[in-house]
Amino acid sequence: MSSKRKMKLPGIGMRIIKSALAVALCYLVNWLRPGQGMVFYSQLAALWCIQMYRTNTKQNAIQRTIGTVIGAVYGLVYLLINVDKTFVGQIIISLMIIVVLYTTVLFKQPKASYFSCVVFLSIVVNHVGDLNPYMFVWNRFLDTMIGILVGIFVNDIRLCFHPDRNTLFISGIDDMLLDKNESLSAFSKVELNRMIDDGMKFTISTMRTPASIIEPMKDVRLSLPVIAMNGAVLYDTKKHSYMKVYVISQETSQRVIKLIENEKLNCYANVIIDDMLVIYYQDTEDEVNRKLVEKLRVSPYRNYVKRPFPDDESVVYFMLLDKKEKIDSFYKRLEDEGFTELLRIIIYDSADYVGYSYIKIYNKNATKENMIMHLKELVSMENVVTFGTIEGQYDVYIDTEDVNKVVREVRKRYEPIMKHKTEGRSLRQKNRPESKDK
Repeated sequence: MSSKRKMKLPGIGMRIIKSALAVALCYLVNWLRPGQGMVFYSQLAALWCIQMYRTNTKQNAIQRTIGTVIGAVYGLVYLLINVDKTFVGQIIISLMIIVVLYTTVLFKQPKASYFSCVVFLSIVVNHVGDLNPYMFVWNRFLDTMIGILVGIFVNDIRLCFHPDRNTLFISGIDDMLLDKNESLSAFSKVELNRMIDDGMKFTISTMRTPASIIEPMKDVRLSLPVIAMNGAVLYDTKKHSYMKVYVISQETSQRVIKLIENEKLNCYANVIIDDMLVIYYQDTEDEVNRKLVEKLRVSPYRNYVKRPFPDDESVVYFMLLDKKEKIDSFYKRLEDEGFTELLRIIIYDSADYVGYSYIKIYNKNATKENMIMHLKELVSMENVVTFGTIEGQYDVYIDTEDVNKVVREVRKRYEPIMKHKTEGRSLRQKNRPESKDK
């Protein structure tokens, strides 16, 4: 008998809790001014201001305020006309909607148009004939402003009063932040952006090339450069530029090229020219390598060039993909020629192509440890906390497939309930891959 798969319900987030708190506070304020306010309008305004990010709350509050003022002014005008609830009155209300909307256009506030109409209609539809239209309109305006202030106050509430802005948080992405569909969860996206906007120093370190980082992380507002290509480059995702690169010298690059040609292996030589990643490769009859090129060359951040490698270029790294026995044999040849002492060489089985293996050849200094040290100096940070899937190599070992685990761990350290000093340690390097080739 097959066991039923358990359905995992999402947790109750802070936005939901804050929304309930905002509604309750609106009731409290309304209780303090009995008979004057209509709590419904306050609650609507408060809920509109409860947003994922503080910047969105401020923007929504401004839009709601402008919309409220425009709608209240035109609502007061209509009440002063004192039109009865007749067909004529309904025609006038409908026509005044045009005036209300056009006013938001004149003030270049199109996003406030909806709120202007809501406030205007809430005043004129059911409240014609009030003895004191001024007081009625004032109370409706005040109801909305109370809701806006409540929403801003509640949305700004935080459990942590001592965020750790003195620590640099560095995480991998494969099997950690991204799911099997190469996507970042909504929770991780919102929480990362919220903490980064608040001043958290966060970046990622990966074996991937910058091209394969940009797409899945495009919705995260990374403010720091990322460590890519297994520590060979430091890349600014905003300016699309390489801030630091460890390259293999021209002379050594030519020696490696000749050895690869002698072994008749498929090679991809990754070179950076004017902040462009250029990948030199040769045509091949091997179907796996053909598929690899077809898959990766669609990215606008990679430039595949099918021609011999030029003599005057220095390589960031060589990548070879071939059958496992051929790659093992080539590694032995590299070892015999002394390249394993001169360069940093990583060999591992392909996760996408069964029976195939990769070899990647880097500058000896192209390590995540060295690039982290450079990044620490760049951002003037002494304390670092790293997150990874290899036990014993990172400060925080992630041993679960839960793609939200990393962000929860980051949040726990960035926003501790009790103030404490987060202690990081150095990243110990191993020639072991932690992610798929990209």
